[in-house]
Amino acid sequence: MTGNSDALADLKRGTDEILLDSELDERLASGRTLRIKAGFDPTAPDLHLGHTVLINKLRQFQDLGHEVYFLIGDFTGMIGDPSGKSATRKPLTREEVSANAETYREQVFRILDPERTRVVFNSDWMGKFTAADLIQLAARQTVARMLERDDFHKRYAGNQPIAIHEFLYPLVQGYDSVELRADVELGGTDQKFNLLMGRQLQQHYGQPPQVVMTVPILEGLDGVQKMSKSLNNYIGIKDAPDDMFGKVMSVSDDLMWRYFELLSFRSTAELRQLRQSVDDGANPRDIKFQLADELVGRFHGAAAAKAAQEAFVSRFQKGALPDEIPEHDIAAEGDGVPLPAALKLAGLVASTSEGNRMVGQGAVRIDGERVEDRGLLLASGSDQVIQVGKRRIARVRVR
Repeated sequence: MTGNSDALADLKRGTDEILLDSELDERLASGRTLRIKAGFDPTAPDLHLGHTVLINKLRQFQDLGHEVYFLIGDFTGMIGDPSGKSATRKPLTREEVSANAETYREQVFRILDPERTRVVFNSDWMGKFTAADLIQLAARQTVARMLERDDFHKRYAGNQPIAIHEFLYPLVQGYDSVELRADVELGGTDQKFNLLMGRQLQQHYGQPPQVVMTVPILEGLDGVQKMSKSLNNYIGIKDAPDDMFGKVMSVSDDLMWRYFELLSFRSTAELRQLRQSVDDGANPRDIKFQLADELVGRFHGAAAAKAAQEAFVSRFQKGALPDEIPEHDIAAEGDGVPLPAALKLAGLVASTSEGNRMVGQGAVRIDGERVEDRGLLLASGSDQVIQVGKRRIARVRVR
């Protein structure tokens, strides 16, 4: 199990809050396999990339050798999570919970390592609770403490009804941590109250309190609203490869870095290099291609990602590319290769001076987009189709 500073930085990257940071450092330094918990109510069967921010963090813990408890809240799902709600949420039927839970399992293993994942259902223990057990659990918390929750407080102040069973939701979620003896629990920023309830209940039951790690809400394609299917600004993990690739390429250059930070498995050091390459003149579009390739490859495989990029390039240029395109691998000079030099190395022009001239004349296209910047740097790791004039075309990879 690695304990180096880069791995720790990657683990903490993109988190909103860690309570307590010192406790996390101490547990990671202990060398033992930690129990990492995250709970999901199976209220909707389809996941989008916003959901995967948390699941990616679970995978990072797995890569460090820890065990993930992917908790499907089939019992709490029948209560209905009141987080962020202005009205009592309609409970799901057991049939709806079971159907959605099975779909969740199929989707999350596109990211998580099945060998280090334990899928558990909180009905396994909550279903055995007696009325007396539930009363004893409810006695662990006060109504005043519950009303400190922002959504409960607003509803109470606004004379909106709060059903008694809604108070049970954070108590049951907290007790799940007791049952699993969780070392760390992850959740969205809107789950902070529930996560802290787990810490408090573990202390009541004589356990070391879990570390709470919250992750931010990912913005959708518009860069403003949170990613949501209802807002139609989402990228679904079951989207077709071409659709997923095109959606990623549609995000703004600024939002691209947010997606890299929260969705990419690249290390912090690699992301620094990518940012530096753009600062040094690389085209942000080339970097975005790498993001789209990684995400499509994660959910559909490398071959599908390559085909999606080729389809994207074909759609966004005048005329279709030929079926057979010469391919050239060229060596990077530092963080990349100047475009005119890359044209020569790929055999698209006879000399660097000709490459400069062709770029200046607007005769060069990269992935269908005209390029007129002679100083453009093709970043290390980039893979693009370059066209000079109508007849000279090659796929150029910078290694």
